[in-house]
Amino acid sequence: MIEQKLIDAGISRIAGVDEAGRGACAGPLVVAAVILRNLNSPDLEEVKDSKELTPKKRETLFDVIVSESLVYSIIEIPPSEIDAIGLHRANLDGMRRAISALSINPNYILTDGYEIVGLPAPALAVWKGDQVALSISAASILAKVYRDRVMEDLDSKYPEYGFAAHKGYVTRNHQESLKKYGVSEVHRRSYANIAALINN
Repeated sequence: MIEQKLIDAGISRIAGVDEAGRGACAGPLVVAAVILRNLNSPDLEEVKDSKELTPKKRETLFDVIVSESLVYSIIEIPPSEIDAIGLHRANLDGMRRAISALSINPNYILTDGYEIVGLPAPALAVWKGDQVALSISAASILAKVYRDRVMEDLDSKYPEYGFAAHKGYVTRNHQESLKKYGVSEVHRRSYANIAALINN
């Protein structure tokens, strides 16, 4: 656990931040930030990169992380904002907003992969952070579970696209639905596959 070196140096209130939905062509980008109360809690032993967990396990761990957090925040960045400013900028802005939304200021911040300027505390960008930093892994689970719930809700509003199954990512079924029903208001128009359909 990368945080142990910070803990040994006397640093507490370590925030992890991560996102879900970068690669999706529909639905929001979701960013979560979390400060865990006790990084060595045995209740957090199963927390790891959200992509390595089953949906059922992620749902269980979501509740564990919430109960083990000193504070957490989850924010949504809608497709319209992603289209307006670009994915990378939206991602960085989202991470700043998620940290700013924490009601307790962190002493140190760990981000997944990207260095972010303008944060309220010293920060470290960790390569593959969701695999090596518990705080980032926890944030990745919060973001992923929250976003999956959003996409399941969107599925009830736009049942023709099958959002509950693919969560807005590009799959054969999703692409076929797009060709049949067209582009919805929750699709990201700046993405190549969506732009191609609009411009045809």
